[in-house]
Amino acid sequence: MVFTNESPPVARTPAPVRARLVGVDIARGLAVLGMFVAHAGPAMLDPTAGGAAEFLADLGNGHASVLFAVLAGVSLALLTGGSRVHEGSVLRRDRVRIAVRAVILFVLGMVLTQLGAQMMVILSFYALYFLLALPFLRVRPAVLAVLAAVWAIAGPIASFFIRSARTGVETAGGALSFTDLTSWDTAVAGFMRLLLDGAYPVLTWMPFVFAGLAVGRLDLRSTAVRLRLLTSGVVLAVIGAGGSWLALNVFGGLRALEPVLANLAPLAAEIGKEPVELLQMTGFGTVPTTNPAFLLLNAPHTGTPFEIVASTGAALAVLALCLFAGDRLRTLLAPLSAVGALALTVYTAQGLLLEPVLIGLSWQPWLPLLALTLGSLVFCALWRPLLGRGPLERVLHWTSTRTADLVVR
Repeated sequence: MVFTNESPPVARTPAPVRARLVGVDIARGLAVLGMFVAHAGPAMLDPTAGGAAEFLADLGNGHASVLFAVLAGVSLALLTGGSRVHEGSVLRRDRVRIAVRAVILFVLGMVLTQLGAQMMVILSFYALYFLLALPFLRVRPAVLAVLAAVWAIAGPIASFFIRSARTGVETAGGALSFTDLTSWDTAVAGFMRLLLDGAYPVLTWMPFVFAGLAVGRLDLRSTAVRLRLLTSGVVLAVIGAGGSWLALNVFGGLRALEPVLANLAPLAAEIGKEPVELLQMTGFGTVPTTNPAFLLLNAPHTGTPFEIVASTGAALAVLALCLFAGDRLRTLLAPLSAVGALALTVYTAQGLLLEPVLIGLSWQPWLPLLALTLGSLVFCALWRPLLGRGPLERVLHWTSTRTADLVVR
């Protein structure tokens, strides 16, 4: 969300600057618009909406934030040299810059949460992802891919049993605010949300970052690499979604969840859906610990192995397509890539403006989404060519670069 798509020159260590990968900005711009759909889409305002509203919701819910997380890993790789990893003092500078940006993101996430932003704020979680990725910046892509695969399976299972053992504690969603730091108990609970049971918990979201870091270590300007990325993404999406379907419908998962489906039946009938459809709707970061069969779902924001694999695959496929589009449709997609380049500014503005937009325009279910989308595209399309980095992106760049200059000499 907040890193550049190029390897910038480093003081006292001249290095060639490669052209910015516009496709990464386009993918990030799509992720921003996907979050608009999740937070202000017509299906969110009217759960009974079908047709295009439901289709958009299926595209945006969960997938947008996962795409952000994968792109975070990609950007970490690009910032530290891409396919040719920086070394020595240059890499030490990179680590300082990443750490400083993580601190700023962490505080900004707490600010948005404290102000009551009408969305599940991801920034504080992002900060921890970046810090945890620091020791892995020089790991080979193949090793990172294996790490992501193993973590995708082990993380959700570990989360399920750890949360099961926490007697009397069952939370869903949420982030960290300054209010959480007013006592030891609330601070511990707040940090446990970041690590274990919040909206984007570290324990089940690090595979996305590792997968992105592995991808960013490849030559993303290569057509062959992009084609392999697209193929791998489609295969992973099929494995995740198809594996979940088999586990539920063929191997008895739904039978194990019959008591849950029975409880959902009245609500499902009220809104005109099947109980199994409600079961597969968006979660709040984790699955309940009442039944291990919940781990067989492939539903947005549930943090199951199947969801992680399927969503990672979808993100990789989207990135590959965006990389191709960035080469061929650069001018046409300039407003979208501008949104991606100013993603932190746009995301923060969304957090601050979402509630008044929803209140003021909710009389027509499509208006909030259209207002946020068109407003962001126009603003970024004007700002980017005239002023370059966005306001918050400038703060991150200047602060992290200056700190690196002082720390690494």
